[in-house]
Amino acid sequence: MSGISRKLVQLEITFFKGLILMYLGITTMEENMIEKIIEDKPEDKPLTDNEKKVLFGLVKYPEKNDKDLAKYLDDMKDSTLTSIKKRLEQNGYFSYLFIPQVNRLGAELLGVIFTSFNPIKKFDERIQITKDNIEIADEIFYSVGAPEMGFSLSFNKNYTTFCEINEKRTIIFGREGLLDKEFPNEVIFPFNISKVDEFFDYTRILRQHFASSLKGIDLSDEIEDDEGPMFGNPSPVELNEKEKRVFVALIENPKATMKDIGDQVGLSRHTVARMKNKFFHPDNDLIRVKIVPNLKKIGFKLMVFYNLKFSPNHEITDESLQEINSHSTIFLAHRKFRAILISAYPDYTNYKEDKVRKFTYLKENQILNYTPSPRKYVYNQMEIIKAFEFANITKKILGLTASQDHESESEQEV
Repeated sequence: MSGISRKLVQLEITFFKGLILMYLGITTMEENMIEKIIEDKPEDKPLTDNEKKVLFGLVKYPEKNDKDLAKYLDDMKDSTLTSIKKRLEQNGYFSYLFIPQVNRLGAELLGVIFTSFNPIKKFDERIQITKDNIEIADEIFYSVGAPEMGFSLSFNKNYTTFCEINEKRTIIFGREGLLDKEFPNEVIFPFNISKVDEFFDYTRILRQHFASSLKGIDLSDEIEDDEGPMFGNPSPVELNEKEKRVFVALIENPKATMKDIGDQVGLSRHTVARMKNKFFHPDNDLIRVKIVPNLKKIGFKLMVFYNLKFSPNHEITDESLQEINSHSTIFLAHRKFRAILISAYPDYTNYKEDKVRKFTYLKENQILNYTPSPRKYVYNQMEIIKAFEFANITKKILGLTASQDHESESEQEV
């Protein structure tokens, strides 16, 4: 092939690639802007292979003790694992969570609010307004802000509560001149008619990101989930007053010893241990354990929020959801014609490839009849305003006041 012919072929490829990207809502300007924002900044010292193995193992098996986890990690020495685990935790590479299955305790829905902002105020000023007036709501457990947008996730006892939070948000943002062309957007997922396929489980994303360091580890059961989907058990549960106090104390302090919890609520450690076993037993499924890695510290650059509205002519199927639920997905909630999906990516190229694959599938199968606009949050320009705070909403759902929660600290158990 002559040099001229090769140049013509390359021009044709570039032209058709541009058409495809335009069809999928990706412009060259957007690419250039995002890639410019995602700068290479000095990062934490890269993790060693053993550190990556330990972090992956902790995320995959948060309930294993050190001895069993070391055996799984290609027979790593117990002392090596314990030392690495301690170092990673001290340096903020992960956090340990107990997640209440709030739908079984009386919560009716998971709510999502996302907003675009008029950037007339400095980012830090807007974040402070949000912290002081909105994200103090007990219902909100996760909130993220970026210079021109933000979103929050909440557990709500009913739709009225959810609306009250959003109306307060609209009033405050409107008064401060932060809203430009639209109101805060809301999407609700009533637990009884929705499904939460992914709830901040980072196993798949770390398996992909750490792939070259996980050799020798059995990954065959990596995608199995014996527990079933989060919030998938619809049966309501009633707790007595002592159980409520212990339940909330566990959610507040997932790393506390049984003695610490017992001292806090005025019960013996044996009673606390018995209640904890009850809460965690698969037949009850009242608390799930998660270890959440700090993606920014391990090199991730981008979090992307997808708001998807499916065509009424093509109801979404499990097969279709599997196609868009890639290893990058960290949150996915859906009902028949709506879905919210949150993904994380180590770079813009990974995001672009994943987006093209998702949208191509959805459009070719006529599941989407429009082009969504994913909202891109760059880790070095965003702030996590509220990170997995479940204790206050648990207290509210269970009907515990602050005084009730601690009233028995001096009580003698009989």
